[in-house]
Amino acid sequence: MKKELLTMALTFSLCTGTAAAMEHPVTIEDQGSFMAGGRTVTAAGTYDGAQPTDFAGHTLHGDHAYVFWQKPVKAKKYGMVFLHGYGQSAKTWETTPDGRDGFQNIFLSRGYATYLVDEPRRGKAGRSTVPANLTAQPDDQLWFNTFRIGEWPNYYDNAAVPKDEESLSQFFHQMTPDTGVFDPKVVADAMVTVMEKSGDGILVTHSAGGGPGWETAMRSKHVKGVISLEPGTFPFPEGEVPETEVTTSPFPAPGTPVPMEDFLKLTKVPIVVYFGDNIPTGDKPVKNWGQDNWRVRLNLARKWEQVMKKYGGDVTVVYLPDKGVKGNTHFLMADLNNKEVADQMEQWMKDKGLAK
Repeated sequence: MKKELLTMALTFSLCTGTAAAMEHPVTIEDQGSFMAGGRTVTAAGTYDGAQPTDFAGHTLHGDHAYVFWQKPVKAKKYGMVFLHGYGQSAKTWETTPDGRDGFQNIFLSRGYATYLVDEPRRGKAGRSTVPANLTAQPDDQLWFNTFRIGEWPNYYDNAAVPKDEESLSQFFHQMTPDTGVFDPKVVADAMVTVMEKSGDGILVTHSAGGGPGWETAMRSKHVKGVISLEPGTFPFPEGEVPETEVTTSPFPAPGTPVPMEDFLKLTKVPIVVYFGDNIPTGDKPVKNWGQDNWRVRLNLARKWEQVMKKYGGDVTVVYLPDKGVKGNTHFLMADLNNKEVADQMEQWMKDKGLAK
């Protein structure tokens, strides 16, 4: 497909109406998909082709990432590699639950090649080398609260989300389970290979993708910048991890100790971290555990920012309401003001010389 040009002018018809999936037609110079990383395990015994259901000696390829990528005509120097968070897949970055442009389309329209990743043991990269027990546990309300959409069944008054039933249904349906135990190192191993295949670029992570993202940036020379949207944890030099704050959330926010040698590698990469709205401030736990989950993470981010800067890091932690961007949930890439969030990201890339 290298020599073909695909003109994309996509529209989607949803139950909520007709919405354009791109601001304007985009000419795609090339696109494709690939698997990256992973490992192969072999069952004990000797393979016998005459015994198809005797799995002795059979192999299993798993723990890889899946990547779908598109490159627009006259693409900018650095592409953008997008890694989703917990319970999600690359769908996070695609069309929003109410049919608007997601970050895939927004940044393609602005001239960036996009690489959408399904992490190992999730989505289209579901082949795992370790088992998992899929319980089908009903838990939508847990995530509604944790993702700061509101306190079920009520939305926050300023929440920048569509509040119709169909959009909420679309959002819940994009949740997807792990097909093996979530292992940040397995994800980082695969992401290092993703960066080798995609080339120099900007790593964009969300939520639980933040932890493996930090390790990827430490290990891959191809990561030229990191944009992290509400990451779940942060790396600190061994011996400098702050005490884990008490929270009413069922999800504590501990820092991650890493060797100083690795930590210093992270200080060589420009980094920006964004947090949305409705996050309490201060050191005291609050009753609303969905919000308190992010109070302790924002506090941890600011402590991490100070340590990074102490060692010469180029890091900025941004609380978006301070920039006049208000109402964001945990899903900044899909909120009604996601283009304003994209504007903030692109301006940062321009400031750091990453938008050439």
